[in-house]
Amino acid sequence: MQRTYDDRMFIETFESQYTWLNGFMRNVRRYGDKAALIDPAQDRTWSYEELNKEANRLAHALRKDGTGKNDVVMAVLMNCPEFCFSYVGPRKIGAILSLANFNLSAGEVALLIDHNHPKVVIYSADVKDTIAKAAEMAEYQPANLVMADNLKGAELPEGHISYEDYVKGQPEDDPEMDFVPHIYDEVVRMCTSGTTSLPKNVPLNDINEVLSAHDAIMHYPLNCKDVCLNMTPLFHRGGSHSGGTCPTFYVGATLMVVRSFTPRTTLQYVEKYGVTFLTGSPATLEMLARIQEKTPFDLSSLKGLVTMGAPFEKAACMRYLEVMTPNILNGYGTTETFWNSFLRPYDLPEYAGSVGGSCIDDEVRVVKVYEDRKAEPDDLVEKDNATVGEIIINCPGKTSYSYYKNPEEQEKKFYKGWMYTADLGYWDKNSYVTVNGRKDDMIVCSAENIYPTQIEEVLNSFDKIADSMVTSVPDKVRGEVVVAYVVPEDPSLTIEEVAEFCNESPMLSKYKRPRWYRIIDKLPLTATGKKMHYVMKQQAAEDLEKGLLKRK
Repeated sequence: MQRTYDDRMFIETFESQYTWLNGFMRNVRRYGDKAALIDPAQDRTWSYEELNKEANRLAHALRKDGTGKNDVVMAVLMNCPEFCFSYVGPRKIGAILSLANFNLSAGEVALLIDHNHPKVVIYSADVKDTIAKAAEMAEYQPANLVMADNLKGAELPEGHISYEDYVKGQPEDDPEMDFVPHIYDEVVRMCTSGTTSLPKNVPLNDINEVLSAHDAIMHYPLNCKDVCLNMTPLFHRGGSHSGGTCPTFYVGATLMVVRSFTPRTTLQYVEKYGVTFLTGSPATLEMLARIQEKTPFDLSSLKGLVTMGAPFEKAACMRYLEVMTPNILNGYGTTETFWNSFLRPYDLPEYAGSVGGSCIDDEVRVVKVYEDRKAEPDDLVEKDNATVGEIIINCPGKTSYSYYKNPEEQEKKFYKGWMYTADLGYWDKNSYVTVNGRKDDMIVCSAENIYPTQIEEVLNSFDKIADSMVTSVPDKVRGEVVVAYVVPEDPSLTIEEVAEFCNESPMLSKYKRPRWYRIIDKLPLTATGKKMHYVMKQQAAEDLEKGLLKRK
């Protein structure tokens, strides 16, 4: 295309140098001695120079294993220093970091290994048994299985290597790049739940990373003086991209890693380390507020509480504003798109319950729902705060609009530059959106997405079960928990047997296992034999109230 000026240098510089890694390296030069990472469990701090050296050691070790451009490094890590080293290191040799949920079952991890073909798997010692079993089940075999974050001195599985030995003796200098970076290169691959046991794999390119960082930096706002503690797992999009590795290391701030959430300890960290931003779900805010009301900590350093995953009620919001901080932000989005609408402090408490208005560079709409097709992006419902439609998202800066090796799901979710979320909601004259349900039957438990069909597939593989239907009931701590209704093939079937089968299944993560069970004679089906999950969900609420469900 002909320009009015010579655009060659701009294109070359922008497309090859406007990368997340270059942003991180600027901070190594600018803030070399400044704290980049704090691990309170080990009472250790890494400066930006030290963090870069650790990332370099990992990069050299990976290259020695034959890892290079577009190869995959899988991380099954809790919030720990090695997660941060892994977030930076693979980029230096052009590799892709695949982030897996450490709560997955061995069977699910095996499917991910076979789907992604990682050259190396780096995992937390806490899940060593899961990884060892997954490696046995998988057909593809990585070059190395690296056990990291071994605070408890766990025994190393046979054939695996410790992280310390893996990077031992490796150079601390930046590895020479044998490729030319490009802003459209895939650098991170995330996982999100799907209707099958194999999670959907979400590719993120380099410009997605940069602009996701910019988005968080703008909305907090975040700067190099901040100290961030994300109370959610960093393998989540909301974990690494909201006050996690992505924006924090890009802006030159300090990140604190905490492996598991406990409200009192979190408040102690805020007081001791001067945490400025806490990120978590509304459920974590409730737990923090309870502790703060009973035994107050000094929270004067807090500049903001950032929540995501669910809206919160006006009464709860007003309480948090009084007890915790007047600056609360609530983001809404997906793994594929990060957050895309936002409630700012000036929106609260008036708009509590909604998910707010669109982020600066994004657009969130509510379109009509049709049985046989997607609505066009401009086929909008009325802005009357009542008419329900499907929520769709446009944000090319933060999504690749794709799934890795999953064209069927890709076609379902992405259309004309929009992601069709399957969330149902309505909006007002100011385009503020409120979510009130799902087009599909997805369950959200402790911010994890669960699809009933996957659990039903596992249940139906039990020879004593003829059929099953999975739904959910509300739970104060987790939001929702899984309920399983089963129709017996063998009349001797007991709930104890079903629960034991689920607990032992290598295809069911712990968080996906049903908490409540009931054996019934038949399932509610349409005239064409389709399961009516919405009917069963209503029945589950009634059965719970009547005491007809059995907890396991």
